[in-house]
Amino acid sequence: MTTFFAQPYSIDATGFYFETSYEFQESSRANRDRYGNQVEEYEIQFIDGERIDAHLAEAHGLYQSNISEFIDFVDIASDEEKIRFIIAVRECGYDASCNIGEIDIDIYEMDTLKELAEQFVDEGLFGEIPTNLRNYLDYDAIAYDLGMDYSETSIAGTNYVYRSG
Repeated sequence: MTTFFAQPYSIDATGFYFETSYEFQESSRANRDRYGNQVEEYEIQFIDGERIDAHLAEAHGLYQSNISEFIDFVDIASDEEKIRFIIAVRECGYDASCNIGEIDIDIYEMDTLKELAEQFVDEGLFGEIPTNLRNYLDYDAIAYDLGMDYSETSIAGTNYVYRSG
């Protein structure tokens, strides 16, 4: 379960931990400052959870206005959807309100562009190349050329190579 902290902007109030949208709504409704006034504004902080969810929170941005949406997304999204969202928003410049199903991004879980070049040759993307000639290919040069369209990133300790269309 993911844990958050709502830190009031008022120095006269105390924050609270929460894990669900309901807990946030109930606690924020009941939270008062030392003068008895209801606390209206909070900074939402990611405290504990999966590493991928921490990266997701960083890319998404946590605010009072979107915390319920974020919690729902964390609960229902697969790791692949989270990775797609993180790369789209953090690396490719998409808005956090984008529909990840409509984003044109190719993602490969691998360490380097050279590995991607080797995979493309193995898949026949450059045509039929006899096995005995593959030893003479300059995979570094192919990787350099792929670097014009593809980029590398790391999310939660895993490296990815991606291309945004």
